Amino acid sequence: MPVQVLHAAPHWRGVEIVSDLHLSPATPRTTAALVRYLHSTDADAVLVLGDLFEAWVGDDVLDDPDGPEHHLLRQFAACAAHRTVAMLVGNRDFLLGPRAASLAGWQVLDEVCVLDAFGRRTVLVHGDAQCLADVDYQRFRRQARDPAWQQQFLAWPLAHRREIARGLRDSSEHRKRTLGMAGYPDLDRDAMRTLLHQADATTLVHGHTHRPGDERLGDGMVRHVLTDWDLDHDLDAPRAEVLRLTAEGVQRVLVVPPTC
Repeated sequence: MPVQVLHAAPHWRGVEIVSDLHLSPATPRTTAALVRYLHSTDADAVLVLGDLFEAWVGDDVLDDPDGPEHHLLRQFAACAAHRTVAMLVGNRDFLLGPRAASLAGWQVLDEVCVLDAFGRRTVLVHGDAQCLADVDYQRFRRQARDPAWQQQFLAWPLAHRREIARGLRDSSEHRKRTLGMAGYPDLDRDAMRTLLHQADATTLVHGHTHRPGDERLGDGMVRHVLTDWDLDHDLDAPRAEVLRLTAEGVQRVLVVPPTC
């Protein structure tokens, strides 16, 4: 099956990648930092690799033109007026649809995409599909990506969908407290290497695990794991970082948090 390729324009000098912001009404400082970043970045392209929102239960949340979702997507549109902006969905916001994309002005990326930029091919994924050891989640993922399941879910009242999302979120938080982040399965090494082989690439960029770092996978392959963003809950260890790709290589850049 052909893999989607995002080709950098000849004039591009920098591409910045983020993921796992998990925005919600409970993250005002994180949201403010993202908005400031969108208006100040000099990157030629901004790519979001999923979980922009803590939960997205359907594009009809945009029926409220004064809602926070509507406001945030308009900020993306302002950014997209001057550069390429693209979105690849994650496990929390896989229901982002065409209405959201149209309002935000972002290009929709497949769940596996190759960035062809600066003389190298980089595979982009959120990362959840490659966490093969998380058997229960993979079972849910197969169900939730089924169009029939999505059609049924989106037919329910918005309030009911939000209640379901809260329940799933509470269950996830309980699991984090019980297992700790280190207890969550990592991406399967063979799955990562297979992705890179199939894409004729040597570099993988992903989020999802909230365990940022760089790791060699053998045979000249490497992965760069994105950090999550959180400027609201753990004030002693604020996190907001973009991964910047240029002709010179890969750089991690901290986003300055808002002062108030």
